[in-house]
Amino acid sequence: MFPVYSLYPIEPVRGEGNYVFTADGTRYLDFYGGHAVISIGHAHPRYVRAVSEQVARLGFYSNSVENSLQQRLADKLRQVSGCDGYRLFLVNSGAEANENALKVASFHTGRERVLAFGGAFHGRTSGAVEITDNPRINAPFNRTDKVTFVPLGDIEAARRELATGQYCAAIVEGIQGVAGIQVPDDAFLRELRVLTQATGTCLILDEVQSGYGRTGRFFAHQHAGISPDLITVAKGMGCGFPVGGVLIAPHFEAWPGMLGTTFGGNHLACAAALSVLEVIDDENLVANAAATGRYLLEHLPEIPGVHNVRGRGLMIGFDVDGSASDVRRRLVFDHHVFTGGAGQHTVRLLPALTATTAHADTCLAAIKAAL
Repeated sequence: MFPVYSLYPIEPVRGEGNYVFTADGTRYLDFYGGHAVISIGHAHPRYVRAVSEQVARLGFYSNSVENSLQQRLADKLRQVSGCDGYRLFLVNSGAEANENALKVASFHTGRERVLAFGGAFHGRTSGAVEITDNPRINAPFNRTDKVTFVPLGDIEAARRELATGQYCAAIVEGIQGVAGIQVPDDAFLRELRVLTQATGTCLILDEVQSGYGRTGRFFAHQHAGISPDLITVAKGMGCGFPVGGVLIAPHFEAWPGMLGTTFGGNHLACAAALSVLEVIDDENLVANAAATGRYLLEHLPEIPGVHNVRGRGLMIGFDVDGSASDVRRRLVFDHHVFTGGAGQHTVRLLPALTATTAHADTCLAAIKAAL
């Protein structure tokens, strides 16, 4: 294996709900959800049944034929998200979703520049990494002069750039995850929506990590009450099965061959994604994420050594003195709790939307002990 990952010497072999287990039966509370992917918990019975039954019928055929599962998925997504009027293009990952959203915006406006924000992470494919604010992962091949970064929340800097009329799109995360759970102000998002409309610029909301109920609303931007031109999704959409998508507002023109993908929207991916939405809807998991998130946000600041608690729903970050990596290692090896990190001092909590206050209490006790 090409050694690009820093690995814990632990191998989960089974998952159930909010826990994963190693071969020797050791149980770990999963409060990271595999980078916010595990939305409805591990091995949810409805998910297992849907994927198993679909692969036994037909796992894949190309997009050269009709696939009614795609329309069922689009209809259910509209119903559960409340995003009426959008059309769906299905892909395999968040990076692909952002790539295709940029392409749609550029086709629509005839422009080539993109406005992005400091701390942004939008993926590792060619176009997505260009709009990611991390030079370490941006190879020389990917570097162009078509992207401008301004500080997140600096509406005047955004205003000056957009006033030039050069930008096909402004892209912003509903909440910045990799940057350490940086929450843009609702007022900033509302003003950005006004500015993009006034300058003929497409507003892309990257909801790859912050979407699918994680913040206590289906999409994080819904807290601000805005309607973007394009919304990108992935991660929790398939609860582990690779699937992503772009929600595209009705004013965009489409034509045959404009976008395309081999694996995007395949039968197995659609079955997985449809079951996720059904579980989220039937089990009221968006409301549960909001309630459990409020509980964590209330009690985390009570722990000595925890600072600057921030986030929404079950997308939470907090800072610690010293190395967050050391704290996370103690959480895993001493207390059997998985968490995420971001930078030197930040711990991230991204559990499944099924997490309860009892799970939260276990995590809180572990953090207190680890610190």
